[in-house]
Amino acid sequence: MRVVSGIQPTGNLHLGNYLGAIRNWVRMQDEMEEGSECLFFLADLHAISMPHNPAELRKATLEMAAALVACGIDPDRSVLFNQAQVPAHAELQWLLNGTARMGWLNRMTQWKDKAGKNREGQSVALFAYPVLQAADVLLYQATHVPVGDDQKQHLELARDIAQKFNNDFASDDDPVFTLPDPFIPPQAARIMSLRDGSAKMSKSDPSDMSRINLVDDADTIMKKVKKAKTDPEPLPSEEAGLEGRPEALNLVTIFAALTDSTVEDVLRDFGGEGFGKFKSALGEVLAEKLSPISARFNELLKDREAIDAVLAKGAAKARERGLPTLKRTYEALGLLRH
Repeated sequence: MRVVSGIQPTGNLHLGNYLGAIRNWVRMQDEMEEGSECLFFLADLHAISMPHNPAELRKATLEMAAALVACGIDPDRSVLFNQAQVPAHAELQWLLNGTARMGWLNRMTQWKDKAGKNREGQSVALFAYPVLQAADVLLYQATHVPVGDDQKQHLELARDIAQKFNNDFASDDDPVFTLPDPFIPPQAARIMSLRDGSAKMSKSDPSDMSRINLVDDADTIMKKVKKAKTDPEPLPSEEAGLEGRPEALNLVTIFAALTDSTVEDVLRDFGGEGFGKFKSALGEVLAEKLSPISARFNELLKDREAIDAVLAKGAAKARERGLPTLKRTYEALGLLRH
């Protein structure tokens, strides 16, 4: 089993990033059987498909690497790297562009959403983004790719590209590419803003009080939780009582996710209580879980060379693992190279 997954480097990592994606990566790594492997990459090549600030991208890539290590990704057990240090990603994308079809890419819902009405003004990279995603996983003969609802369509495209390439340029008994299967990770908590329970927690929200940042200290966390928006009613004893109360549901969801329990479990303990007691308990749980991550994260950020070394080591492993597939792809297409 070989699991491959990527994440775009974004600065100001927050609780939503951790509970929504990073924690599941750590669990996958820790539960891998002997002989299996996880490759996790920072999708910096994907980031340039949209307007960006180069200095901010570099900074965010280093921060994301530090955050992943701080959260529990072990560079000795998983392959952690950034795309830009593995040119085979871009090479394979170009080779697969001859197999991918315009009609397939035109049907991608994320392309439609991100391009909006100004499709002619968008970059070619944004349009071809899913082909690079296909290259990301096919390069390593991934057997499984963690996907959420928003990425299922892109994995289906990767399978279509792999199948067509195998049909066109390889034999049935010796295909070039493995068709990756979706891996549905444990239900990731959907974390909402502390100021608006109907909006996702986001680094782009102008109010820092809307999110718990991974760098926040215990006092800051408690302050933000106590000022989080709620309603005047006490917590219900059953989940049905949270209907129409998005802020209350969000805080209970966070508590449940951090304690590996369910919403029902939390309400069994706190049902009938006011938010004063519950917020204090939530603040303590958050501080307990995030303080070690915050400390390690800040420590790593002070040592740029250590982060660079982790990414360089991971990139060397990734290049080695991807080389056989890239070589076979060139050969299958009839391209001469040494």
